Amino acid sequence: MTVPLDRTYRVELHVSAERVSQLRRIVAAHLRHWSLDLHVRPVCRAAEELLTNVHRHVGDDNKAVVELRWTGRHLTVSVADNGSAMPRLLSGGGGGLSRVMALSDSWGTCRTTEGKVVWFTRYAQAPRSTELAPRPPLPGVLEARELQVPVLV
Repeated sequence: MTVPLDRTYRVELHVSAERVSQLRRIVAAHLRHWSLDLHVRPVCRAAEELLTNVHRHVGDDNKAVVELRWTGRHLTVSVADNGSAMPRLLSGGGGGLSRVMALSDSWGTCRTTEGKVVWFTRYAQAPRSTELAPRPPLPGVLEARELQVPVLV
């Protein structure tokens, strides 16, 4: 199966509690369309965590840009917003970036001129389809009777 490289999806939205759950469904649909069904749950949970952090720390109705990029081997999800405070990995863990870290292979943050971007990646190779080759039929009763099988006494 040949996988087209650099599949992307990008959406700009006003972050609210309702939009977070809506975007989770949109991300899941794109992953399934790209045959990445095994990654739907962890990717959606991590993306939901990033958007919830934007909603919680930057404020209601703040604009954010969510981007998915799949190269055929790696899936990167990034969330950009215009908040000035950089996210921190809390030592106690339990939520936020520690959950994103647990659900991904790598993650990071960087400042932009408008605010910041938080991203994570997962190794996500497309499943390989196997060609179905016809098998010879199993012998039936008549063919089995014709076979001479020696009987051990």
